[in-house]
Amino acid sequence: MGTGKPSGRDVLAHAVRRQGRRLTLAVLLGAGHQLGEVAVPVLIGVVVDRALARSDGRLLVLWLGVLAVIYVALSWSFRLGARAGERAAEEAAHDLRVALVRRVLDARGGAETGRLPGELVNVATEDAKRVGAVNMALMSGISAFVGVAAGAVALLFVSVPLGLIVLLGTPALLWAGHLLGKPLERRSEAEQERAAHASGVAADLVAGLRVLKGLGAQRAAVERYRRTSRDSLDATLRAARAESWQTGLVLALTGVFIALIALAGGRLALSGAITLGQLVSAVGLALFLLGPLEVFAWVNAELAQGRASATRVAAVLAAEPAVPAASSGDAALPSPLHGGLRLRDVRLGSLAGVDLDLRPGELTGIAVTDPADAQALLRCLARETDPEDGGIELDGVPLTALDPALLRTAVLVAAHDAALFEGTLAENLGSWATTGPSLAQHDHILTASRADEVVRTLPHGPATPVGEGGRSLSGGQRQRVLLARALGAAPDVLVLHEPTTAVDAVTEARIAQGVREVRGGRTTVLVTNSPALLSVTDRVVLLDGGRVEAEGTHADLVRTHAAYRTAVLA
Repeated sequence: MGTGKPSGRDVLAHAVRRQGRRLTLAVLLGAGHQLGEVAVPVLIGVVVDRALARSDGRLLVLWLGVLAVIYVALSWSFRLGARAGERAAEEAAHDLRVALVRRVLDARGGAETGRLPGELVNVATEDAKRVGAVNMALMSGISAFVGVAAGAVALLFVSVPLGLIVLLGTPALLWAGHLLGKPLERRSEAEQERAAHASGVAADLVAGLRVLKGLGAQRAAVERYRRTSRDSLDATLRAARAESWQTGLVLALTGVFIALIALAGGRLALSGAITLGQLVSAVGLALFLLGPLEVFAWVNAELAQGRASATRVAAVLAAEPAVPAASSGDAALPSPLHGGLRLRDVRLGSLAGVDLDLRPGELTGIAVTDPADAQALLRCLARETDPEDGGIELDGVPLTALDPALLRTAVLVAAHDAALFEGTLAENLGSWATTGPSLAQHDHILTASRADEVVRTLPHGPATPVGEGGRSLSGGQRQRVLLARALGAAPDVLVLHEPTTAVDAVTEARIAQGVREVRGGRTTVLVTNSPALLSVTDRVVLLDGGRVEAEGTHADLVRTHAAYRTAVLA
Protein backbone atom coordinates (compact mmCIF):
# COMPACT_ATOMS: atom_id res chain seq x y z
CA MET A 1 0.00 0.00 0.00
CA GLY A 2 3.02 2.26 -0.28
CA THR A 3 4.90 4.17 2.38
CA GLY A 4 2.41 7.04 2.79
CA LYS A 5 -0.82 7.05 4.72
CA PRO A 6 -3.25 4.66 3.01
CA SER A 7 -6.77 5.82 2.23
CA GLY A 8 -9.87 3.65 1.94
CA ARG A 9 -9.41 3.63 -1.84
CA ASP A 10 -5.78 2.49 -1.40
CA VAL A 11 -6.90 -0.36 0.85
CA LEU A 12 -9.46 -1.54 -1.71
CA ALA A 13 -6.97 -1.29 -4.58
CA HIS A 14 -4.35 -3.21 -2.60
CA ALA A 15 -6.84 -5.95 -1.70
CA VAL A 16 -7.65 -6.41 -5.39
CA ARG A 17 -4.09 -6.12 -6.77
CA ARG A 18 -2.74 -8.71 -4.36
CA GLN A 19 -5.23 -11.24 -5.70
CA GLY A 20 -4.77 -10.28 -9.37
CA ARG A 21 -3.91 -13.71 -10.73
CA ARG A 22 -6.53 -15.58 -8.72
CA LEU A 23 -9.13 -12.91 -9.45
CA THR A 24 -8.36 -13.08 -13.17
CA LEU A 25 -8.94 -16.83 -13.15
CA ALA A 26 -12.22 -16.37 -11.28
CA VAL A 27 -13.36 -13.71 -13.77
CA LEU A 28 -12.50 -15.90 -16.78
CA LEU A 29 -14.39 -18.85 -15.32
CA GLY A 30 -17.31 -16.64 -14.33
CA ALA A 31 -17.43 -15.01 -17.74
CA GLY A 32 -17.32 -18.45 -19.37
CA HIS A 33 -20.24 -19.51 -17.19
CA GLN A 34 -22.24 -16.44 -18.25
CA LEU A 35 -21.52 -17.10 -21.94
CA GLY A 36 -22.80 -20.65 -21.46
CA GLU A 37 -25.93 -19.29 -19.80
CA VAL A 38 -26.52 -17.03 -22.82
CA ALA A 39 -25.99 -19.93 -25.20
CA VAL A 40 -28.74 -22.03 -23.59
CA PRO A 41 -31.82 -19.95 -24.63
CA VAL A 42 -30.25 -19.28 -28.02
CA LEU A 43 -29.82 -23.03 -28.63
CA ILE A 44 -33.34 -23.75 -27.37
CA GLY A 45 -34.64 -21.30 -29.98
CA VAL A 46 -32.58 -23.09 -32.62
CA VAL A 47 -34.03 -26.45 -31.50
CA VAL A 48 -37.57 -25.05 -31.79
CA ASP A 49 -37.02 -23.67 -35.30
CA ARG A 50 -34.83 -26.40 -36.80
CA ALA A 51 -35.82 -29.60 -35.01
CA LEU A 52 -39.29 -29.31 -33.46
CA ALA A 53 -40.82 -27.23 -36.25
CA ARG A 54 -39.56 -29.78 -38.83
CA SER A 55 -40.18 -32.86 -36.62
CA ASP A 56 -36.55 -33.93 -37.14
CA GLY A 57 -35.78 -36.48 -34.38
CA ARG A 58 -32.09 -36.93 -35.25
CA LEU A 59 -31.46 -33.22 -35.24
CA LEU A 60 -33.34 -32.92 -31.94
CA VAL A 61 -31.10 -35.55 -30.31
CA LEU A 62 -28.00 -33.81 -31.68
CA TRP A 63 -28.96 -30.40 -30.26
CA LEU A 64 -29.99 -31.92 -26.94
CA GLY A 65 -26.52 -33.50 -26.75
CA VAL A 66 -24.96 -30.08 -27.37
CA LEU A 67 -27.12 -28.65 -24.56
CA ALA A 68 -26.02 -31.45 -22.23
CA VAL A 69 -22.35 -30.65 -22.88
CA ILE A 70 -23.02 -26.96 -22.21
CA TYR A 71 -24.76 -27.78 -18.91
CA VAL A 72 -21.77 -29.86 -17.76
CA ALA A 73 -19.45 -26.97 -18.65
CA LEU A 74 -21.79 -24.59 -16.80
CA SER A 75 -21.63 -26.72 -13.66
CA TRP A 76 -17.85 -26.95 -13.58
CA SER A 77 -17.20 -23.32 -14.54
CA PHE A 78 -19.55 -22.16 -11.78
CA ARG A 79 -17.92 -24.36 -9.14
CA LEU A 80 -14.36 -23.51 -10.09
CA GLY A 81 -15.11 -19.81 -10.57
CA ALA A 82 -16.89 -19.54 -7.21
CA ARG A 83 -14.01 -21.34 -5.51
CA ALA A 84 -11.42 -19.02 -7.06
CA GLY A 85 -13.48 -15.95 -6.16
CA GLU A 86 -13.99 -17.04 -2.57
CA ARG A 87 -10.32 -17.88 -2.29
CA ALA A 88 -9.40 -14.40 -3.52
CA ALA A 89 -11.79 -12.85 -0.98
CA GLU A 90 -10.48 -14.90 1.94
CA GLU A 91 -6.82 -14.38 0.98
CA ALA A 92 -7.35 -10.62 0.70
CA ALA A 93 -9.06 -10.54 4.11
CA HIS A 94 -6.19 -12.59 5.57
CA ASP A 95 -3.60 -10.18 4.14
CA LEU A 96 -5.46 -7.26 5.68
CA ARG A 97 -5.68 -8.97 9.06
CA VAL A 98 -1.93 -9.59 9.00
CA ALA A 99 -1.29 -5.95 8.06
CA LEU A 100 -3.59 -4.73 10.85
CA VAL A 101 -1.99 -6.98 13.47
CA ARG A 102 1.46 -5.88 12.31
CA ARG A 103 0.42 -2.24 12.69
CA VAL A 104 -1.16 -2.78 16.11
CA LEU A 105 1.97 -4.62 17.34
CA ASP A 106 4.35 -2.04 15.84
CA ALA A 107 6.85 -1.03 18.50
CA ARG A 108 6.07 2.64 17.83
CA GLY A 109 2.46 2.16 19.01
CA GLY A 110 -0.31 4.62 18.18
CA ALA A 111 -2.82 2.29 16.48
CA GLU A 112 -4.61 1.65 19.78
CA THR A 113 -4.94 5.34 20.66
CA GLY A 114 -8.59 6.25 21.16
CA ARG A 115 -9.75 2.71 20.40
CA LEU A 116 -10.86 -0.06 22.73
CA PRO A 117 -9.26 -3.48 22.11
CA GLY A 118 -12.61 -4.87 21.00
CA GLU A 119 -12.86 -2.16 18.34
CA LEU A 120 -9.52 -3.21 16.86
CA VAL A 121 -10.68 -6.83 16.85
CA ASN A 122 -13.82 -5.80 14.98
CA VAL A 123 -11.80 -3.92 12.36
CA ALA A 124 -9.44 -6.88 11.92
CA THR A 125 -12.32 -9.35 11.53
CA GLU A 126 -15.56 -7.90 10.18
CA ASP A 127 -14.10 -4.94 8.29
CA ALA A 128 -11.24 -6.98 6.82
CA LYS A 129 -13.77 -9.61 5.72
CA ARG A 130 -15.95 -7.01 4.01
CA VAL A 131 -12.99 -5.52 2.17
CA GLY A 132 -11.87 -8.99 1.07
CA ALA A 133 -15.40 -9.70 -0.18
CA VAL A 134 -14.93 -6.90 -2.73
CA ASN A 135 -12.91 -9.42 -4.77
CA MET A 136 -15.90 -11.75 -4.97
CA ALA A 137 -18.15 -8.81 -5.80
CA LEU A 138 -15.83 -7.67 -8.61
CA MET A 139 -15.63 -11.18 -10.03
CA SER A 140 -19.39 -11.51 -9.94
CA GLY A 141 -19.94 -8.01 -11.33
CA ILE A 142 -17.54 -8.43 -14.26
CA SER A 143 -18.98 -11.84 -15.06
CA ALA A 144 -22.51 -10.43 -14.90
CA PHE A 145 -21.47 -7.59 -17.22
CA VAL A 146 -20.12 -10.14 -19.71
CA GLY A 147 -23.43 -11.98 -19.46
CA VAL A 148 -25.43 -8.82 -20.10
CA ALA A 149 -23.20 -7.85 -23.03
CA ALA A 150 -23.40 -11.34 -24.54
CA GLY A 151 -27.15 -11.37 -24.02
CA ALA A 152 -27.44 -8.01 -25.76
CA VAL A 153 -25.37 -9.22 -28.72
CA ALA A 154 -27.51 -12.35 -28.97
CA LEU A 155 -30.64 -10.22 -28.90
CA LEU A 156 -29.19 -8.01 -31.64
CA PHE A 157 -28.92 -11.09 -33.84
CA VAL A 158 -32.50 -11.99 -32.98
CA SER A 159 -33.74 -8.42 -33.29
CA VAL A 160 -31.92 -5.10 -33.47
CA PRO A 161 -34.59 -3.24 -31.39
CA LEU A 162 -34.35 -5.82 -28.58
CA GLY A 163 -30.55 -5.61 -28.53
CA LEU A 164 -30.63 -1.81 -28.46
CA ILE A 165 -33.03 -1.82 -25.51
CA VAL A 166 -30.54 -3.90 -23.51
CA LEU A 167 -27.46 -1.96 -24.63
CA LEU A 168 -29.02 1.41 -23.79
CA GLY A 169 -30.94 0.37 -20.70
CA THR A 170 -28.23 -1.53 -18.83
CA PRO A 171 -25.85 1.46 -18.22
CA ALA A 172 -28.80 3.52 -16.94
CA LEU A 173 -29.77 0.69 -14.60
CA LEU A 174 -26.19 0.37 -13.31
CA TRP A 175 -25.95 4.12 -12.65
CA ALA A 176 -29.24 4.06 -10.77
CA GLY A 177 -27.92 1.19 -8.60
CA HIS A 178 -24.76 3.17 -7.85
CA LEU A 179 -26.74 6.24 -6.75
CA LEU A 180 -29.06 4.11 -4.62
CA GLY A 181 -26.01 2.55 -2.91
CA LYS A 182 -24.73 5.87 -1.51
CA PRO A 183 -27.04 5.97 1.55
CA LEU A 184 -26.12 2.34 2.27
CA GLU A 185 -22.41 3.19 2.21
CA ARG A 186 -22.87 5.98 4.76
CA ARG A 187 -25.07 3.92 7.04
CA SER A 188 -22.84 0.85 6.73
CA GLU A 189 -19.88 2.86 8.01
CA ALA A 190 -21.93 4.09 10.98
CA GLU A 191 -23.13 0.53 11.61
CA GLN A 192 -19.55 -0.79 11.76
CA GLU A 193 -18.48 2.07 14.03
CA ARG A 194 -21.26 1.30 16.51
CA ALA A 195 -20.70 -2.45 16.31
CA ALA A 196 -16.96 -2.02 16.91
CA HIS A 197 -17.64 0.22 19.91
CA ALA A 198 -20.10 -2.29 21.34
CA SER A 199 -17.50 -5.06 20.92
CA GLY A 200 -14.91 -2.90 22.64
CA VAL A 201 -17.19 -2.15 25.59
CA ALA A 202 -18.11 -5.84 25.92
CA ALA A 203 -14.44 -6.91 25.92
CA ASP A 204 -13.67 -4.17 28.45
CA LEU A 205 -16.44 -5.32 30.78
CA VAL A 206 -15.47 -8.99 30.55
CA ALA A 207 -11.82 -8.16 31.28
CA GLY A 208 -12.83 -6.26 34.42
CA LEU A 209 -15.59 -8.62 35.54
CA ARG A 210 -13.97 -9.55 38.85
CA VAL A 211 -13.38 -5.93 39.75
CA LEU A 212 -16.95 -5.02 38.84
CA LYS A 213 -18.30 -7.80 41.05
CA GLY A 214 -16.07 -6.70 43.88
CA LEU A 215 -17.36 -3.15 43.61
CA GLY A 216 -20.95 -4.28 43.21
CA ALA A 217 -21.12 -2.34 39.95
CA GLN A 218 -22.64 -5.05 37.76
CA ARG A 219 -25.92 -3.15 37.33
CA ALA A 220 -24.20 0.01 36.09
CA ALA A 221 -21.98 -2.05 33.78
CA VAL A 222 -24.94 -3.91 32.29
CA GLU A 223 -26.78 -0.61 31.77
CA ARG A 224 -23.75 0.85 30.02
CA TYR A 225 -23.53 -2.11 27.68
CA ARG A 226 -27.28 -2.06 27.08
CA ARG A 227 -27.09 1.56 25.89
CA THR A 228 -24.08 0.82 23.67
CA SER A 229 -25.69 -2.30 22.25
CA ARG A 230 -28.92 -0.41 21.56
CA ASP A 231 -26.98 2.25 19.63
CA SER A 232 -25.31 -0.53 17.63
CA LEU A 233 -28.67 -2.19 16.96
CA ASP A 234 -30.22 1.09 15.81
CA ALA A 235 -27.30 1.68 13.41
CA THR A 236 -27.60 -1.89 12.09
CA LEU A 237 -31.34 -1.47 11.52
CA ARG A 238 -30.76 1.81 9.67
CA ALA A 239 -28.17 0.08 7.46
CA ALA A 240 -30.54 -2.86 6.91
CA ARG A 241 -33.35 -0.48 5.91
CA ALA A 242 -31.02 1.29 3.50
CA GLU A 243 -29.96 -2.05 2.02
CA SER A 244 -33.55 -3.25 1.68
CA TRP A 245 -34.60 -0.02 -0.04
CA GLN A 246 -31.59 -0.17 -2.35
CA THR A 247 -32.13 -3.82 -3.22
CA GLY A 248 -35.89 -3.47 -3.57
CA LEU A 249 -35.72 -0.42 -5.84
CA VAL A 250 -33.03 -1.95 -8.03
CA LEU A 251 -35.05 -5.17 -8.36
CA ALA A 252 -38.17 -3.18 -9.21
CA LEU A 253 -36.31 -1.26 -11.92
CA THR A 254 -34.88 -4.56 -13.17
CA GLY A 255 -38.34 -6.10 -13.37
CA VAL A 256 -39.65 -3.15 -15.38
CA PHE A 257 -36.63 -3.46 -17.68
CA ILE A 258 -37.19 -7.18 -18.29
CA ALA A 259 -40.92 -6.64 -18.82
CA LEU A 260 -40.11 -4.02 -21.46
CA ILE A 261 -37.86 -6.51 -23.30
CA ALA A 262 -40.52 -9.25 -23.16
CA LEU A 263 -43.24 -6.86 -24.37
CA ALA A 264 -41.12 -5.68 -27.30
CA GLY A 265 -40.27 -9.29 -28.22
CA GLY A 266 -43.91 -10.35 -28.13
CA ARG A 267 -44.99 -7.50 -30.42
CA LEU A 268 -42.20 -8.37 -32.88
CA ALA A 269 -43.31 -12.03 -32.93
CA LEU A 270 -46.94 -11.06 -33.53
CA SER A 271 -45.92 -8.83 -36.42
CA GLY A 272 -43.91 -11.65 -37.99
CA ALA A 273 -40.58 -9.86 -37.63
CA ILE A 274 -39.15 -12.80 -35.68
CA THR A 275 -39.88 -16.56 -35.67
CA LEU A 276 -41.34 -18.63 -32.83
CA GLY A 277 -37.90 -19.98 -31.99
CA GLN A 278 -36.47 -16.46 -31.94
CA LEU A 279 -39.29 -15.38 -29.63
CA VAL A 280 -38.46 -18.29 -27.30
CA SER A 281 -34.79 -17.24 -27.40
CA ALA A 282 -35.69 -13.59 -26.76
CA VAL A 283 -37.91 -14.44 -23.77
CA GLY A 284 -35.26 -16.87 -22.44
CA LEU A 285 -32.56 -14.23 -22.78
CA ALA A 286 -34.76 -11.66 -21.06
CA LEU A 287 -35.35 -14.06 -18.16
CA PHE A 288 -31.62 -14.86 -18.09
CA LEU A 289 -30.85 -11.16 -17.79
CA LEU A 290 -32.70 -11.11 -14.47
CA GLY A 291 -29.80 -13.03 -12.91
CA PRO A 292 -26.93 -10.69 -13.94
CA LEU A 293 -29.01 -7.60 -13.18
CA GLU A 294 -29.81 -8.93 -9.69
CA VAL A 295 -26.10 -9.58 -9.28
CA PHE A 296 -25.49 -5.91 -10.07
CA ALA A 297 -27.79 -4.95 -7.17
CA TRP A 298 -25.87 -7.28 -4.82
CA VAL A 299 -22.51 -6.02 -6.13
CA ASN A 300 -23.51 -2.41 -5.47
CA ALA A 301 -24.39 -3.28 -1.87
CA GLU A 302 -21.15 -5.23 -1.36
CA LEU A 303 -19.05 -2.41 -2.82
CA ALA A 304 -20.82 0.16 -0.64
CA GLN A 305 -20.10 -1.87 2.50
CA GLY A 306 -16.57 -2.65 1.31
CA ARG A 307 -15.78 1.04 0.80
CA ALA A 308 -17.07 1.88 4.29
CA SER A 309 -15.00 -0.90 5.88
CA ALA A 310 -11.92 0.03 3.83
CA THR A 311 -12.11 3.54 5.30
CA ARG A 312 -12.05 2.09 8.82
CA VAL A 313 -9.18 -0.27 7.99
CA ALA A 314 -7.22 2.62 6.48
CA ALA A 315 -7.76 4.69 9.64
CA VAL A 316 -5.97 2.04 11.72
CA LEU A 317 -3.18 1.46 9.20
CA ALA A 318 -2.60 5.21 8.85
CA ALA A 319 -2.66 5.92 12.60
CA GLU A 320 0.14 8.23 13.69
CA PRO A 321 2.86 6.39 15.66
CA ALA A 322 2.99 7.33 19.33
CA VAL A 323 6.76 7.73 18.94
CA PRO A 324 8.86 8.01 15.77
CA ALA A 325 11.18 5.15 14.85
CA ALA A 326 14.20 7.36 15.53
CA SER A 327 13.66 11.09 15.66
CA SER A 328 17.34 12.02 15.60
CA GLY A 329 18.80 9.37 13.32
CA ASP A 330 19.32 5.65 13.67
CA ALA A 331 21.71 4.67 16.41
CA ALA A 332 23.02 1.35 17.70
CA LEU A 333 22.87 0.29 21.31
CA PRO A 334 26.00 1.18 23.25
CA SER A 335 28.56 -1.63 23.28
CA PRO A 336 29.32 -2.75 25.87
CA LEU A 337 25.99 -1.83 27.44
CA HIS A 338 26.33 -0.81 31.09
CA GLY A 339 22.66 0.08 31.66
CA GLY A 340 22.90 3.62 33.00
CA LEU A 341 19.81 5.79 32.50
CA ARG A 342 19.89 9.57 32.79
CA LEU A 343 16.75 11.72 32.91
CA ARG A 344 17.16 15.45 32.39
CA ASP A 345 14.26 17.86 33.03
CA VAL A 346 11.75 15.25 31.84
CA ARG A 347 8.25 16.67 31.50
CA LEU A 348 5.21 14.61 30.56
CA GLY A 349 1.75 14.79 32.04
CA SER A 350 2.21 15.19 35.79
CA LEU A 351 6.02 15.05 35.56
CA ALA A 352 7.17 18.64 36.02
CA GLY A 353 10.91 18.35 35.38
CA VAL A 354 12.51 15.12 36.63
CA ASP A 355 16.30 15.04 36.93
CA LEU A 356 17.51 11.56 37.85
CA ASP A 357 20.49 9.26 37.34
CA LEU A 358 19.81 5.52 37.44
CA ARG A 359 23.30 4.13 37.86
CA PRO A 360 24.56 1.02 36.09
CA GLY A 361 24.22 -2.15 38.16
CA GLU A 362 22.27 -0.41 40.92
CA LEU A 363 18.94 -1.53 42.38
CA THR A 364 16.94 1.70 42.64
CA GLY A 365 13.55 2.19 44.18
CA ILE A 366 11.21 4.97 43.04
CA ALA A 367 8.34 5.89 45.34
CA VAL A 368 5.62 8.35 44.34
CA THR A 369 3.05 10.46 46.13
CA ASP A 370 0.90 10.54 42.98
CA PRO A 371 0.32 7.36 40.92
CA ALA A 372 0.13 9.52 37.78
CA ASP A 373 3.84 10.30 38.20
CA ALA A 374 4.64 6.58 38.10
CA GLN A 375 2.53 6.01 34.98
CA ALA A 376 4.11 8.93 33.12
CA LEU A 377 7.62 7.80 34.10
CA LEU A 378 6.97 4.22 32.97
CA ARG A 379 5.64 5.42 29.60
CA CYS A 380 8.81 7.44 29.05
CA LEU A 381 11.17 4.62 30.07
CA ALA A 382 9.29 2.11 27.88
CA ARG A 383 9.24 4.73 25.11
CA GLU A 384 5.53 4.35 24.67
CA THR A 385 5.68 8.11 24.30
CA ASP A 386 8.47 10.67 24.28
CA PRO A 387 8.73 13.43 26.90
CA GLU A 388 7.09 16.72 26.04
CA ASP A 389 10.33 18.35 27.14
CA GLY A 390 13.70 17.17 28.38
CA GLY A 391 15.31 13.87 27.48
CA ILE A 392 16.41 10.41 28.56
CA GLU A 393 19.71 8.74 27.72
CA LEU A 394 20.88 5.13 27.88
CA ASP A 395 24.65 5.09 28.49
CA GLY A 396 24.80 8.53 26.89
CA VAL A 397 22.67 7.67 23.82
CA PRO A 398 19.31 9.52 23.63
CA LEU A 399 16.37 7.14 23.62
CA THR A 400 14.88 9.13 20.73
CA ALA A 401 17.89 8.07 18.61
CA LEU A 402 17.04 4.39 19.10
CA ASP A 403 14.38 2.43 17.32
CA PRO A 404 11.74 1.50 19.95
CA ALA A 405 12.00 -2.22 19.11
CA LEU A 406 15.77 -2.13 19.50
CA LEU A 407 15.53 -0.18 22.76
CA ARG A 408 13.18 -2.75 24.26
CA THR A 409 15.72 -5.51 23.76
CA ALA A 410 17.82 -3.70 26.38
CA VAL A 411 15.24 -1.95 28.57
CA LEU A 412 12.21 -3.96 29.72
CA VAL A 413 9.41 -2.17 31.54
CA ALA A 414 7.24 -4.82 33.22
CA ALA A 415 3.89 -3.14 33.74
CA HIS A 416 1.73 -3.88 36.76
CA ASP A 417 -1.21 -4.89 34.54
CA ALA A 418 0.70 -6.87 31.90
CA ALA A 419 -1.30 -9.62 30.23
CA LEU A 420 -1.16 -13.38 30.33
CA PHE A 421 -2.30 -15.24 27.25
CA GLU A 422 -4.25 -18.35 26.38
CA GLY A 423 -1.83 -21.28 26.72
CA THR A 424 0.19 -23.14 29.30
CA LEU A 425 2.03 -21.63 32.23
CA ALA A 426 5.38 -22.42 30.59
CA GLU A 427 4.33 -20.70 27.36
CA ASN A 428 3.36 -17.61 29.33
CA LEU A 429 6.72 -17.51 31.07
CA GLY A 430 8.46 -16.96 27.73
CA SER A 431 10.96 -18.65 25.46
CA TRP A 432 13.41 -19.24 28.32
CA ALA A 433 10.85 -21.55 29.94
CA THR A 434 9.84 -23.47 26.81
CA THR A 435 13.33 -24.28 25.50
CA GLY A 436 15.71 -26.76 27.03
CA PRO A 437 14.94 -29.99 28.86
CA SER A 438 12.83 -28.53 31.66
CA LEU A 439 12.23 -25.60 33.96
CA ALA A 440 14.70 -27.07 36.46
CA GLN A 441 17.58 -25.07 34.99
CA HIS A 442 15.62 -21.91 35.86
CA ASP A 443 14.86 -22.80 39.47
CA HIS A 444 16.54 -19.62 40.71
CA ILE A 445 14.13 -17.45 38.72
CA LEU A 446 11.06 -19.40 39.83
CA THR A 447 12.24 -19.30 43.44
CA ALA A 448 13.05 -15.60 43.37
CA SER A 449 9.58 -14.75 42.07
CA ARG A 450 7.89 -17.42 44.18
CA ALA A 451 6.41 -18.80 40.95
CA ASP A 452 7.73 -22.23 42.00
CA GLU A 453 4.85 -22.35 44.49
CA VAL A 454 2.42 -21.67 41.63
CA VAL A 455 3.95 -24.50 39.56
CA ARG A 456 3.58 -26.94 42.46
CA THR A 457 -0.09 -26.12 43.03
CA LEU A 458 -1.17 -26.57 39.41
CA PRO A 459 -2.44 -30.05 38.38
CA HIS A 460 -0.04 -30.42 35.43
CA GLY A 461 2.73 -28.15 36.63
CA PRO A 462 4.14 -25.84 33.95
CA ALA A 463 2.06 -27.65 31.29
CA THR A 464 -1.21 -26.50 32.90
CA PRO A 465 -3.34 -24.19 30.71
CA VAL A 466 -3.95 -20.88 32.49
CA GLY A 467 -6.96 -19.75 30.42
CA GLU A 468 -7.50 -16.49 28.61
CA GLY A 469 -5.87 -13.67 30.55
CA GLY A 470 -4.68 -16.19 33.15
CA ARG A 471 -8.17 -16.36 34.60
CA SER A 472 -7.61 -19.76 36.18
CA LEU A 473 -4.95 -18.19 38.42
CA SER A 474 -5.51 -16.00 41.46
CA GLY A 475 -4.29 -12.40 41.46
CA GLY A 476 -1.21 -13.28 43.48
CA GLN A 477 -0.37 -16.21 41.24
CA ARG A 478 -0.66 -14.05 38.13
CA GLN A 479 1.67 -11.47 39.63
CA ARG A 480 4.30 -14.10 40.43
CA VAL A 481 4.11 -15.55 36.91
CA LEU A 482 4.47 -12.06 35.42
CA LEU A 483 7.47 -11.36 37.65
CA ALA A 484 9.08 -14.68 36.68
CA ARG A 485 8.55 -13.81 33.01
CA ALA A 486 10.26 -10.45 33.47
CA LEU A 487 13.18 -11.87 35.45
CA GLY A 488 13.63 -14.73 32.97
CA ALA A 489 13.96 -12.26 30.08
CA ALA A 490 17.17 -11.04 31.78
CA PRO A 491 17.30 -7.56 30.16
CA ASP A 492 20.19 -5.20 30.78
CA VAL A 493 17.76 -2.76 32.41
CA LEU A 494 14.63 -4.03 34.14
CA VAL A 495 11.90 -1.69 35.40
CA LEU A 496 9.28 -3.38 37.63
CA HIS A 497 6.07 -1.59 38.51
CA GLU A 498 4.32 -2.70 41.72
CA PRO A 499 5.03 -6.42 41.21
CA THR A 500 3.72 -7.63 44.61
CA THR A 501 0.44 -5.83 45.39
CA ALA A 502 -1.55 -9.10 45.44
CA VAL A 503 0.74 -11.27 47.60
CA ASP A 504 0.97 -11.59 51.37
CA ALA A 505 3.63 -9.82 53.44
CA VAL A 506 5.81 -12.90 53.99
CA THR A 507 5.84 -13.78 50.30
CA GLU A 508 6.52 -10.14 49.40
CA ALA A 509 9.60 -10.05 51.64
CA ARG A 510 10.94 -13.24 50.04
CA ILE A 511 10.29 -11.87 46.56
CA ALA A 512 12.12 -8.64 47.43
CA GLN A 513 15.21 -10.58 48.46
CA GLY A 514 14.89 -12.88 45.43
CA VAL A 515 14.77 -9.97 42.98
CA ARG A 516 17.89 -8.49 44.55
CA GLU A 517 19.76 -11.77 44.23
CA VAL A 518 18.70 -12.57 40.65
CA ARG A 519 19.34 -9.04 39.41
CA GLY A 520 22.64 -8.56 41.20
CA GLY A 521 25.02 -6.42 39.11
CA ARG A 522 22.38 -5.36 36.55
CA THR A 523 20.41 -2.13 36.49
CA THR A 524 17.02 -2.65 38.11
CA VAL A 525 14.34 -0.11 38.97
CA LEU A 526 11.45 -0.85 41.34
CA VAL A 527 8.64 1.68 40.89
CA THR A 528 6.68 0.91 44.01
CA ASN A 529 5.49 2.18 47.38
CA SER A 530 6.01 -1.22 49.02
CA PRO A 531 8.25 -0.94 52.12
CA ALA A 532 9.37 -4.57 51.69
CA LEU A 533 10.66 -3.94 48.18
CA LEU A 534 12.10 -0.51 48.90
CA SER A 535 14.01 -1.84 51.90
CA VAL A 536 16.23 -4.06 49.71
CA THR A 537 17.18 -1.32 47.23
CA ASP A 538 20.55 0.42 47.15
CA ARG A 539 18.85 3.80 46.90
CA VAL A 540 15.32 5.21 46.94
CA VAL A 541 14.10 8.24 45.02
CA LEU A 542 10.87 10.02 46.04
CA LEU A 543 8.83 11.75 43.33
CA ASP A 544 6.55 14.41 44.77
CA GLY A 545 4.74 17.02 42.74
CA GLY A 546 6.27 15.65 39.54
CA ARG A 547 9.83 16.23 40.69
CA VAL A 548 12.57 14.43 42.63
CA GLU A 549 11.90 15.49 46.19
CA ALA A 550 14.36 13.29 48.10
CA GLU A 551 16.96 10.53 47.73
CA GLY A 552 18.51 8.13 50.20
CA THR A 553 18.12 4.70 51.68
CA HIS A 554 14.71 3.48 52.70
CA ALA A 555 15.59 3.59 56.39
CA ASP A 556 16.95 7.15 56.19
CA LEU A 557 13.92 8.49 54.30
CA VAL A 558 11.48 6.83 56.69
CA ARG A 559 13.28 8.51 59.57
CA THR A 560 13.76 11.98 58.05
CA HIS A 561 11.06 12.63 55.42
CA ALA A 562 7.38 13.00 56.32
CA ALA A 563 6.07 12.85 52.75
CA TYR A 564 7.95 9.60 52.18
CA ARG A 565 6.53 8.06 55.37
CA THR A 566 3.05 9.02 54.26
CA ALA A 567 3.58 7.55 50.78
CA VAL A 568 5.01 4.17 51.80
CA LEU A 569 3.73 3.54 55.33
CA ALA A 570 0.24 5.05 55.32
